[in-house]
Amino acid sequence: MDAPWVYDGFDSKKLSAIWSPKKLVDGALEFQSEIVRSGRGAAKITIHEGDNFEFGGKNKKKPTERDELFEAQNLWSLEGNPHRYQFSMFLPSDFPIVPTRLVLAQWKQKEENEGVRVNNPVVALRYGRGSLSVTLQTNEEIQTLYRTHEEIRGKWLDFEFDTKFDRTGRGFIKGTLNGKQEIDYVGRTAYSDAEGYPFPGRFYFKMGLYRDKMKEPMSVYIGGYSKWAIPDNSNFPV
Repeated sequence: MDAPWVYDGFDSKKLSAIWSPKKLVDGALEFQSEIVRSGRGAAKITIHEGDNFEFGGKNKKKPTERDELFEAQNLWSLEGNPHRYQFSMFLPSDFPIVPTRLVLAQWKQKEENEGVRVNNPVVALRYGRGSLSVTLQTNEEIQTLYRTHEEIRGKWLDFEFDTKFDRTGRGFIKGTLNGKQEIDYVGRTAYSDAEGYPFPGRFYFKMGLYRDKMKEPMSVYIGGYSKWAIPDNSNFPV
């Protein structure tokens, strides 16, 4: 495969231009060299109570907070165009095991109009109650594409996702964790006009810590990120 279209090894001491800082409060992002996946450094994101506080959820009534790396707008994906994403994450051994909803990475479909029926992530990497999962949502129902109760803290997790966001049923999500394919989904992978999203949709990536409001701080390390445009090898009937 050709070199990544987008790459960040987090070896620098400043935020790369591929990310927007608008979902990070001052001090939440640290570039450090003690815990690394490869190279000289890794990003550390720490969230505290009240960071980027807002009301979220279905009816915008649930108190939430976040510190996330937000993909720059010129890099967003267009509906129907396949891409590969690779990134590595490390949760410390003492990372809190709590029932609080927590999203580590997500792909969101841009709300082009006001009043969309559903605004949850299309694909989300979640961790809660000691369980790691990947969910898909293209209407009001949430599907779980993958779940593990194995201990994941204290070790690097290498993720690879091949995505094609498509509202017609010709999309796909293929997910790999530490070299083992865990997800091979084909079908609808985008919200449609019925949920208030005009065609073609635009999709952006975020990773870090997004959670329902809680007092205890959390930290996650990110060891690298790559994104490619990939060929569409889907074999759908004409």
